Amino acid sequence: MNNKTIIGKYLNLDTFVHKLDPRLKFMANILLIILFFIADHFITLGILVFSIMVIYAIATKSIKSVFKKLRLPLYIAFFLLIVNMLTVKGAIPTESGAFIPISSQTNVDSYVYYRGQTIVNTIYWAPFGYEQTFQLTKFTIYRTISIFMRIYGVILTTTILTVSTKPVLLTRAINDLLWPLKLFRIPTEIITMIISIALRFIPTLLEESSRIMKAQSSRGVDYKNGNIKDKTKSFIVLIVPLFVSSFTKANDLADAMTSRGYEPYAKRSHYRQLSPNWRDLLATIFIILATTMVIVCQIDLVPLPTWWIATFQRV
Repeated sequence: MNNKTIIGKYLNLDTFVHKLDPRLKFMANILLIILFFIADHFITLGILVFSIMVIYAIATKSIKSVFKKLRLPLYIAFFLLIVNMLTVKGAIPTESGAFIPISSQTNVDSYVYYRGQTIVNTIYWAPFGYEQTFQLTKFTIYRTISIFMRIYGVILTTTILTVSTKPVLLTRAINDLLWPLKLFRIPTEIITMIISIALRFIPTLLEESSRIMKAQSSRGVDYKNGNIKDKTKSFIVLIVPLFVSSFTKANDLADAMTSRGYEPYAKRSHYRQLSPNWRDLLATIFIILATTMVIVCQIDLVPLPTWWIATFQRV
């Protein structure tokens, strides 16, 4: 199976991102996720998403894989668009230029505000006869696009961490970052081992589920066609052997660790020594610039056009 199609599996490549300190990549991953949800303007979101797309293309050496990751965020965005069209109400313009809400919830849905500025939630489209229940408004479109960009950015960010960092180094990074918890006598080594095993099992379970689906399809199980009841039965046929296989692999792993004398509370040494280099300095500068950009835009030091607002709030 092609490694690039497996979510969360390390790609053994020689890139700039692979050579970064795993502790820096882990902290940068968390910080970038926070920035994606703090930024409320399409300009800042667009810069963040474009930067992550470039980094992902460098880490995987594949531009095509960047666009393949669009499928899941698009599905989620389409579902949220339908939900927002059913729940968010707007206002329609009249000949005099005034906006008349066609919903009784005038103060809730027809107007939104952004940092003290009241903005009309204009209706762009509503089906004839269902104007009060199904509306495509400015707020609906903007919120759906912003959620899509955030989800897409988060998926790329987390995937960069897993495809460019060996599981052993990722475990080491988590262990080093959790070191302050040792002062409170929290067993950080056990926590990092659990996280490491969970990360290792993600690509294994995906490969196992693909193998089971192919085996069941060859025996006549149809995963694509049929009604909801038939698809539920097909899912049960898949999930039961997958659970059995997971517990079997977990039991084999526990036996292997026990036979090799694994002691969870033993004091450990480290074979790999991690030290910062010039690549980490460049990555740190990029993270500082991205954080500064979001903060500056959030506190209105740079006046951004109201038309490009990504996140409205209801009045």
